[in-house]
This record gives sequence, C-alpha cells and structure tokens, in this order.
Amino acid sequence: MFNEANHELPWDKLKEECGVIGIYGPGKDVARLAYFGLYALQHRGQESAGIAVANNREIVVEKGMGLLTEAFDEAKVSLMKGHIAVGHVRYSTTGSSIFGNAQPLVCRHFRGMIAVAHNGNLTNAAERRRNLALTGAVFQTTTDTEVIVNLLARHTQSSLEEAIMQVMTEIKGAYAFLLMTENKLFAVRDPHGVRPLCLGRLQDAYIVASESCAFDTLGATFVRNIEPGEVVVIDEQGITSLKALTRPRQAACIFEYVYLARPDSDIDRINVYMARQAMGRMLAREYKVAADIVMPVPDSGTPAALGYSLESGIPFEEGLIKNRYVGRTFIQPTQEMRDRAVRLKLNPVGKVVAGKRIVLIDDSIVRGTTSKKIVQMLRQAGAAEIHMLVSSPPVTYPCFYGIDTSRRQELIAATKTPEEIRRMIGVDSLYYLSQEGLLAAMAGEPAEAARGVEKPLNTYCTACFSGEYPIEIPRQTG
Repeated sequence: MFNEANHELPWDKLKEECGVIGIYGPGKDVARLAYFGLYALQHRGQESAGIAVANNREIVVEKGMGLLTEAFDEAKVSLMKGHIAVGHVRYSTTGSSIFGNAQPLVCRHFRGMIAVAHNGNLTNAAERRRNLALTGAVFQTTTDTEVIVNLLARHTQSSLEEAIMQVMTEIKGAYAFLLMTENKLFAVRDPHGVRPLCLGRLQDAYIVASESCAFDTLGATFVRNIEPGEVVVIDEQGITSLKALTRPRQAACIFEYVYLARPDSDIDRINVYMARQAMGRMLAREYKVAADIVMPVPDSGTPAALGYSLESGIPFEEGLIKNRYVGRTFIQPTQEMRDRAVRLKLNPVGKVVAGKRIVLIDDSIVRGTTSKKIVQMLRQAGAAEIHMLVSSPPVTYPCFYGIDTSRRQELIAATKTPEEIRRMIGVDSLYYLSQEGLLAAMAGEPAEAARGVEKPLNTYCTACFSGEYPIEIPRQTG
C-alpha cells in the first residue's frame, strides 16, 4: 500500500530501522564528514536524518524529515562547527515517522549535554517506559531511544561510563548506539551483537559506523568491529574499551547479509557481496533447474544470481533494468498508480527474456505483491517459463530487533505454503534456500576469506526464518 506518511511507493522488502555514524576528529570538519558518511548509510533509513555536533562547550543539532538531501543543505552543514559529530538516518519500526522522533536525540542532564543515535529495538522498552513514567519521567517522543536517555539520567551519581554499563544490564533487545557529550564519543553494542557496528580511522580521527561502506566513502580505513557487549570510549586520551556485558550467544542478524546491508560492506569481517554470492551457489546445489538464462531481481538479487550462474553453468543476463531515478514520489495513490508502481522502478528487456526459460533470483519474498507484478511483466515480455528461486528461507516470523515486521500475518510465507505462493505470484516453480543451506553458505567461502585477521561471528539470529528468538521478546498476539 502507498505510504502516505513518507510518499514512497510500495516495495516488497524488509526495511532496516536506521544507520548511525560518529566521528571524533579535532581539527576536522566533522559535520561534513558525518554528512557524507550518512550518504553511504542512506539505505538503512529514508524517513529522517540528523546530525549533532559537540564543541567542548555545547551540542548543536540539525534534523529534518526525508532523505539526507531533503533534511540538509550546504548552509546547515557549514554552520555546524565542532570536533565530535553523531549522525543518524531513520526508518521507523517503533515510534511514528514524525519530526519529534528524528534523531539524534539531544538533552541536558546532571553533568551537561548528551546526544544519542540508536539502531535497533529494545524488546522491554514498553515495560521500562511505564516504570520510568510512574516515577516521574517525562517523554517527548515515542521512540525507545528516549528510554535509554531516561535510564541514563537515573544514574547521575555515577560516571557516564558507569551509567552506560548499568543501563546495559537494564535493557534487553538489539541495539547499537552512539552517545556523545561535549567532549567524548561512546559506541555501544548489545551483548548478542545483533545489529552491526564497526570502528575506522581517518588520519588522526576516529569513526564509528553501522557499516564499513561509510569508511570507504570517507577515505577512512577499517580498524575493527565493536564487539558484542562492548563500550568504546573515544576522547582526547584516545580509545578505551570497556567490557560491559559478557556475550551470552552470538546472534548477528543474518538478514543483514541476505538483504539489508550494502554489498560493499564487511560486517563482522564477512563481506556481504561474497556472502550473497555464496548463497546463490548453495541455491544452485540444492535446486537444479533446466533453463536458458539466470537473471536477478535488481539490485539485491544480483550477487546471488551470479553465484547461481557460476555454479550451474547457466548464462547470467540482466533481463530487468532498474530505473535509478525513481525514489520518493508525490504521485497520488490511485489504484492505477499502485498497479504501475513496479514498472516505475523495473522494466524487462524484451530481447533478453522473450522465448526464454528463466531462473529468476531474488533475495527474499516478504509479502509477494511485488514478485507477482514482476512475473506478470516478464510474461508480457514473452518469457516461456519462469522459475523463481529465493536465496534465503521463507520469512515466516516477525522481527522484534529493528526490522519493520511486527505482525506475522503481514508475511505471506506465514499463511501460505510454497505451492500456494507459487500459484499466487504465477511462476512455473518456486524454491527457497534451506536454512541449513544458508548457514552453510555463511560458514563457507565468505567466512574462510575473513579468517586470519579477526574471527568472524559464526552464529546468527535466524528468528525471521525459524521463530527461534535469541533475546526474550514481549508476549504478543501477532
């Protein structure tokens, strides 16, 4: 359905909640560095953007709704002077898409000012919010990030380092957040390591970001991942690492590798592009299809389609062309425009698909509406057969850790069998990569390439496929 809140056309994909970047760089134009770093993370959130800058005396913040280029202009960025910056791009899963919920959140506390930018979801946020409200806390947003801020304010007798470590014992869920004071930058990752967070360096400046692709954009070098349960403090003394919580179980979100992250990012030392290509190779080993060409649903299906082609020997072709100039639109949500929504973004190459038996590769099917329209377009373009192969297992359970599925009934695979989905989207056959195959792909070539420098995570959160949640979730009816 057309999203009236942010005027985006529908697209049948899960969406990440947000991306964060922090820069500690005395003598650097930290606001501009944060701006360009957020450009690299724009795929993680398109509803609002914000940057806060500290200058030893105070923190100033600028925020706006929409894409980064809609929220900021040259004048705003050039006026933000300081030596530390925290930036955020947001897609809402908890809290409405309104200006008041845009981040970073900036507030005054007992010892001065703080700014917080958060990626993830707290599973006990409602309980903590209620308890805080009963003891007099006042909330100005509906985000769980403000719960973190209020909990920190309860520990005014402690140092901020001690307060952060105490708050980490009180909150549950998936979180990777940055906290900035007038003279320090803190980076915090939850003990399961669900959401990604990594550290880089640009000359004598330090950068923390959700994904390593932000370092590449800024010309910075990757240093290491922020470890699960770790608090990293960056100030004029350098870097201090505090181990706040022991890691109960590694549980990095596997959907980061399937779809969410940029393919040029390394997450916990595993390259996303290599992981997706390995998923495609594994898909070819599990399902052999008689076909003339392999083609992706661009762009996220491309690495897996290449992997399938390399493993199967079936030629790879780009039979769907993506219009890269279609993004946000203010077209009225008529039924006719809903039906044409996919054609605004994708168009088949008739000479490539006509008369061909096609293996169509996508990374996931969430609701099925877009897949159905793509198949209809390919049929109209003359495709002889369409065999859809998905480089991940069926998404059958909602995510409570920072992705936008909170109701199981929204997920087509939760209510329909693969055969029912096949008939609904109109393909000749439909196959999903098994969960065992997905985990085997992650443990194969991508992990081998990561060894020797820093051991990658080897266990993942697969709750959206299996329903096995590594972190306790609230009782829910969906």
